[in-house]
Amino acid sequence: MAYVSVPKDLTKVKNKVAFNLTKRQMICIGIAAAIGLPFYFLTRNVLGTSNSATIMVLLMLPAFMFAMYEKDGMHLEQVLMNIITVKFLKPDIRRFETDNLYEQDPKKESVQPVKKGGTASVRKKK
Repeated sequence: MAYVSVPKDLTKVKNKVAFNLTKRQMICIGIAAAIGLPFYFLTRNVLGTSNSATIMVLLMLPAFMFAMYEKDGMHLEQVLMNIITVKFLKPDIRRFETDNLYEQDPKKESVQPVKKGGTASVRKKK
């Protein structure tokens, strides 16, 4: 009797459209072909066959990366956006500063709060 393995998590199963590729992969490969092939045919007489083919591959590589790369369930654009957010858009050191209400004088006559590196301390005026 034939056995078929069924994955426990069915959300990771992807629908294949043609040639065992997903719709996303087909679109990205189509974009790569639309960029690379005209470049090759227009420049092979000027640059030579091997130079044109090398540049064509370099032009098509980003589209293939967007089609095929996936890590931890995230596609390349999600991974790049996370890297950009962490490295450039958010501060490296996040400070957590609090005011401790129990260290302050309720009358606030002779107390001046001074913030130091994350905690509030109280100094009395002389």
